[in-house]
Amino acid sequence: QVQLVESGGGLVQAGGSLRLSCTASGISISVNGMAWYRQNPGKRRELVAGIRSGGSTYYVDSVKGRFTISRDNAKNTVYLQMNSLKPEDTAVYYCHTASYDSWGQGTQVTVSS
Repeated sequence: QVQLVESGGGLVQAGGSLRLSCTASGISISVNGMAWYRQNPGKRRELVAGIRSGGSTYYVDSVKGRFTISRDNAKNTVYLQMNSLKPEDTAVYYCHTASYDSWGQGTQVTVSS
């Protein structure tokens, strides 16, 4: 059974930083692509960043240069380092693996202006 558990969300002022973590069980993140999505009420879930099994990364244009996705294979954990946060980054952030189409429970990120 695949389980993804996110943590690290919170309230931060604009310009601040947060680091989200997604710890996986039931799969090995080193051989599975992983991604972070975000969603606000009434809006579609949006892909934010992803890391392929080979280690290459990709980002939505709005976060390029501010967010960094990485992974620690030994801890089976994927991270999303978020810098220079903006109020429009406010959302619930979810971890996802397409290989099993599994989602975490989400972690709230709120950026105040």
